[in-house]
Amino acid sequence: MYEKFGLFIGGEWRSTGGNGFAEVFDPATEDVLGHIPLASVEDVERAIDAAATGLKLWRQTPAWTRADILHRVADEMLRATEEGARRITLESGKPLVQAKREWQLSVDQFRWYAEEARRIYGRVVESRAPGGRFEVLHEPVGIVAAFTAWNFPAVLIARKVAPALAAGCSIIVRPSTEVPGVAMVIFECLRKAGVPAGVANLVIGPTSTTYATLVASSQVRKITLTGSTSVGQQMIRDSAQTLKRVSMELGGNAPLVVFDDADLETALDLAVATKYANAGQVCVTPDRFYVQKGIYSRFVSGFTERAKALRLGNGLDDATQMGPLINQRRREAIESIVADSVAVGASVAAGGSRPPGFGKGFFFEPTVLSDVPPQALALVEENFGPIAAITPFGDPEDAYTWANDSPYGLSAYVFTRNPRRIREAVSRIEAGMVGVNSFALAAAEAPFGGIKSSGMGREGGLEGVLDFMNVKLAQIAV
Repeated sequence: MYEKFGLFIGGEWRSTGGNGFAEVFDPATEDVLGHIPLASVEDVERAIDAAATGLKLWRQTPAWTRADILHRVADEMLRATEEGARRITLESGKPLVQAKREWQLSVDQFRWYAEEARRIYGRVVESRAPGGRFEVLHEPVGIVAAFTAWNFPAVLIARKVAPALAAGCSIIVRPSTEVPGVAMVIFECLRKAGVPAGVANLVIGPTSTTYATLVASSQVRKITLTGSTSVGQQMIRDSAQTLKRVSMELGGNAPLVVFDDADLETALDLAVATKYANAGQVCVTPDRFYVQKGIYSRFVSGFTERAKALRLGNGLDDATQMGPLINQRRREAIESIVADSVAVGASVAAGGSRPPGFGKGFFFEPTVLSDVPPQALALVEENFGPIAAITPFGDPEDAYTWANDSPYGLSAYVFTRNPRRIREAVSRIEAGMVGVNSFALAAAEAPFGGIKSSGMGREGGLEGVLDFMNVKLAQIAV
């Protein structure tokens, strides 16, 4: 798999890199899936040069032509659904049904931005000067460097590549080295669809050769990242040297507020399915559960019952509902969060440890913590794992205060059937996205992103393509 593709630079696959090879592991079995070529500084510099050449052609390519090519990318990705989804499961561990859904969401990005390429509008403003006018134009920002995380290895790439190409930019993608094969499948679809050489490039490798080279380059004019807040902070500091544009989707610690008047069964069914999707390794998944006292005990009981019923296993098994964590480091981090929470007074209602009978794989039980005190790590930190930390509230003011008491502001959720409370909650909660009686926030047609320490900029919707464009003003007097 990896040797067939490898790095993709200047429209060509390279099965070797200048920095040797690295192993890729299956988190469900701990088996070695293969070896990937690692890019050297010279490889990355070649990718930058290729992107510069590709940019000259692509930015002059008519929007309708760019749109046609993006539609062809979507067609190729549909044909590659089985291969792409299987690769997602093998490398990330998520169940195959979730992997197929992710792949479809990735196809949606290319469909949406194929159409947005045709709708990049400017405007004309009458000037104060007699006979004059202002023209407001949008132009591609230039070469883009995109860095993506391992938890959604397909859609995170699609969210960056599709709008960048729609805008007329060229792009260099550096995915996580834990999920490189997914990126390779996507780039093969780009190649087959006829994306010109140099417009889209793929480099894989350590920070010292890939990240450092891309961020230092004055030719790269924009950085887009999906990753941790600490990485984003460092990237902003590093990008300041060349004054790059940056857009970032960073960490989250989403609150879920459930009021007494909520549809309890619906809230439970949706919340459990969402919390344990991808073993909880989702930035927008609810971590902090604030449940009003009138239904608190029933909520904890119903949530616990459903969590215990989830079937763990290899994502390739159709019966599996939750797969493993990505690696041993993540599992140890989850164990530490649970231990800390119990030490300060939380109760373990379900899970809390490695499941019996799993000799291999980075599995951890779906975990429910109840009566969690505010100082517990399960509430303070983004746990990025299968932990639901539940605590009761009485006064709605307390729920809003606790929901906003976090440096993060990516997503938040509210369940209530009171129309007035719905509007109040949307207004009061500090987050880039608020789901009301729903967790369905991620869609190609909607702007996705956060505030505060959760990042800046948006992916999806009209806003997504504008993040890859410069605004130019022309004052024309006739």
